[in-house]
Order: sequence, then C-alpha cells, then structure tokens
Amino acid sequence: MMVNLLKPGSWFASPHPLIIKNRETFSRFDQSRPLAEYSFVVCDTELTGFDQKKDEIISIGAVMIRNLQIDLGTTFHRYIRPINIEHTKATLVHRITPQQLAAAPPLEEVLPAFIEFAKNSLLVGHCVTLDMGFLNRAARKILGGTLSNPGIDTIRMAQGYRRVLSGHFHGEEDGSRSYSLEDLTKEYHLPTFKSHDAFEDAMQTAYLFLFLLKKFRKGGLLTLKDIYRAGRV
Repeated sequence: MMVNLLKPGSWFASPHPLIIKNRETFSRFDQSRPLAEYSFVVCDTELTGFDQKKDEIISIGAVMIRNLQIDLGTTFHRYIRPINIEHTKATLVHRITPQQLAAAPPLEEVLPAFIEFAKNSLLVGHCVTLDMGFLNRAARKILGGTLSNPGIDTIRMAQGYRRVLSGHFHGEEDGSRSYSLEDLTKEYHLPTFKSHDAFEDAMQTAYLFLFLLKKFRKGGLLTLKDIYRAGRV
C-alpha cells in the first residue's frame, strides 16, 4: 500500500491530496445500494482523555467488513506517539506502556495510513462521533480538511433495535438501559474481546454491528438508506 507520509510537524493549510481524493470519493455517494455491496471499516481510537482541545489519540484500531463478513486479513492497528510527553503517563487503562508510545510513529504518519486503509468504506464505531471528532480535528490540522466517509453508530443501531423489540418506534429512550459495548455484548451473547484496546474494541464493535445488521435485514431493511432511516444512525 502506497501512502503519502508526512514529515513530523507537517501541517497543510489547504487540503492534502488524500483529503481531496476522499471528498471526491463520497461526493456522489449512493445510499440506495444493497448493504452487501458496501465495505465498512469498524474503528476505535484510544485517547488520553475526552477533551479535544488538549487530549490526543494514542492508538487506532480497525477491521474491514466486506460482503457482510469480517475480513481478518485486512486490519489496521497502530500506536501513536503523543505530542505531549506527559500523556504517556496516562495510558495504564489502555495497557499501553510509555515505552511503546515513545517508540511509536507520530500521528502525521499514522493518520494518512488510516485514511488510505478506510478509502471508500463507511466508518462504523461505538459512539462514532467521539472517534470522528478526534480524527477530524487531527485531519484538519495535519491535512487541511476533514474526512467525508459516512459514519454509522452502533449505539444508535442498538437503540433502534430495542425500540423495535419493545414496539415503541417513536418513544423516548429508557435511560436506565445500558448501551455500553460490554453490556450489549453480554446481552446478545457475542464473542468477547479485551476492552480498552483499539483493535480489540474494533473487533468487538464489528461483531455487534453485524449482529444488529442481520436483525435489521430480517426486518426488511435491505439498503443503507433503510438503515439510516430506521435507526437514524
């Protein structure tokens, strides 16, 4: 895979060719095709915290789904050296050592590689807005623009599925119900992976996504547009 890597510290004031190509890919995106015709990149980021102004991405993990099956031969997992060296001390929950981060490449190298990996795929995540918020903030600074890949949130899908099961298609959400990845995995008896690891969480989310997609398809939702309308994902 050929990737136009950037030198550390390189930032683009105008859109990088990767961003321009990404925009062109999705400029005439068709949501009406059968679900099996799309490729999905299920991704997760490990962060030093949730503040987009000061916290950083320290790991990106992703797995490809083609023909509604996980392609274990096409995966992505990178550690990232943070700009703020103090952030290497805040990684115990992710089981990433400061030494691993010190030896890792900077985000200027990893982000273009991830964009190349995702290419024309839809991005799937559990609370995908959090991951995309950090990725787009980084893309804007480093590459001069944000990603145009449509996103699908498995939390929204799970909420839609529960509404169907309860018969309350337009009712208020039950605030007492948990939508954590761990709890949904247990509820639906899915294979379990280690938590707080970007690649393992991406795999966990991929199994949840395919489980929910199968349920939606049984209910007659056969295109991406159907899924968007039903779950507002």
